[in-house]
Amino acid sequence: MNNAFLHGDLLEEVYMQPPPGLKLPSPQHVCKLQRSLYGLRQANRQWYAKLSQFLLSHKYTSSSADHSLFLHRNGPNITIILVYVDDLVLTRNDHEEIAHITSLLDTQFKIKNLGNLTYFLGLEVARNSQGLHICQRKYVLDLLHDTGMINSAPMPTPMVHSSRLSSSAGTQLTNIETSTYRRLIGKLIYLTNTRPDIAFVVNNLSQFISSHTNLHQQAASRLLRYLKGNPGNGIFFPCNNTVQLRCFSDSDWATFLETRKSITGYCIFLGDSLVSWKSKKQ
Repeated sequence: MNNAFLHGDLLEEVYMQPPPGLKLPSPQHVCKLQRSLYGLRQANRQWYAKLSQFLLSHKYTSSSADHSLFLHRNGPNITIILVYVDDLVLTRNDHEEIAHITSLLDTQFKIKNLGNLTYFLGLEVARNSQGLHICQRKYVLDLLHDTGMINSAPMPTPMVHSSRLSSSAGTQLTNIETSTYRRLIGKLIYLTNTRPDIAFVVNNLSQFISSHTNLHQQAASRLLRYLKGNPGNGIFFPCNNTVQLRCFSDSDWATFLETRKSITGYCIFLGDSLVSWKSKKQ
């Protein structure tokens, strides 16, 4: 979307000082805003309200699971629009509806069609005749570079199988090291969007955000070295698939030393496509 926030209508009275170069009749005069500007707290909300109202008026419905996801159904045909601020991802099995809605969006807001999806919010998308592959290779390499682990030796597994982390073992980190550890865990949590193989380890490490030691830092470094060995791993969605739903789950049976609770993991397949996974302390 071009200049997305400028399309948002302000409901409150908001004034601003005249920008440099704009001459007003009196130096005491100010400008009353009719549209939201970048930097206003209302800007994101008003832009979303304008866009969602437009889509709803054209028979799109907002998903109850994700309010940034809009769906349009016409018999067996479906069109999906995913919104992230001023970026929209469109997918469909209805070519006519895609052409129709993009034409309406361009008339109403002025848009740039960037073609087939290849990169979105750190997600890299590659497609061929066999299916669709999504990974975060560049995100992983940037993470390794930022943490100084780009030249480290790779590890075959994300953690030691017999490892049992606790907040009492090891040496407490300094304030600077603590801040670095927390930022790293936040980045690793986002990486689990395409890396189910590290979901258990990241969940384990995130349990010690408020109280962590050098042993947790070492475990996080081992995870980074594991990522170094396969930065392009991701999830694959084959073209030829079935609609059979399969679910798998497992638990480590109360091995969390702090509370003696279990960490349970599950994964759900639609045919051969992994569509949902999670690791959670119960």
